[in-house]
Amino acid sequence: MTKMLMSSRLADVNHRIELACEQAQRARSSVTLLAVSKTKPLADLVTAYQAGQRHFAENYAQEAVDKAEAAPFDDAIWHFIGPLQSNKSRGIAEQFDWLHSMDRFKLAQRLNDQRPAEKAPLNLLIQVNISQDPAKSGVKPDQVAVLATQILALPRLRFRGLMAIPAADLPLATLTAQFQELKRLQQSLIRDFPECTELSIGMSGDFPTAIDCGATMVRIGTDIFGAR
Repeated sequence: MTKMLMSSRLADVNHRIELACEQAQRARSSVTLLAVSKTKPLADLVTAYQAGQRHFAENYAQEAVDKAEAAPFDDAIWHFIGPLQSNKSRGIAEQFDWLHSMDRFKLAQRLNDQRPAEKAPLNLLIQVNISQDPAKSGVKPDQVAVLATQILALPRLRFRGLMAIPAADLPLATLTAQFQELKRLQQSLIRDFPECTELSIGMSGDFPTAIDCGATMVRIGTDIFGAR
């Protein structure tokens, strides 16, 4: 993808985020755009970087680590948003800044042990199965506080908020209700977990709704990089 086309796509997405923030009466600075670059070549990430993008999100552990290691820049912020197997955690612990898909204490322990001491603590979002879908990853809403408390005991990790991936093709009213439920959960947690300020919801098809419901991070792939 050319730099001109990439710049145009990023500008369009950022404009739509700005409009959504205005509609929700929020500051544009309250929402971070994550460019979801899974399956895309490193060259596309470089083009996005040259066009001003700094936050990149990946879904597959080995691909994610390979890109982070090979990237010809060192000031990007790397987010891992896919399911993570314990036997593939080291690369994420060593290379990434954020993990959005925390769903079990065993994985948290491994990441804590593997996080290099010279790096800042790894930022974690607990993935919540807000749709109560047995096919989806994530913990049940009433289990989040227990996992968050366990994470607090691990010095190389920071519990920063919640993430969810709702079921596909939900009616707008149902999707909105689930986003609002996650926001209420985040607000209830922040009293005991003051750093629980982040809400990672919203993708190319629904991010204006997510922003209206309180998203602080939106995960956009197709509208930036094109279809996979």
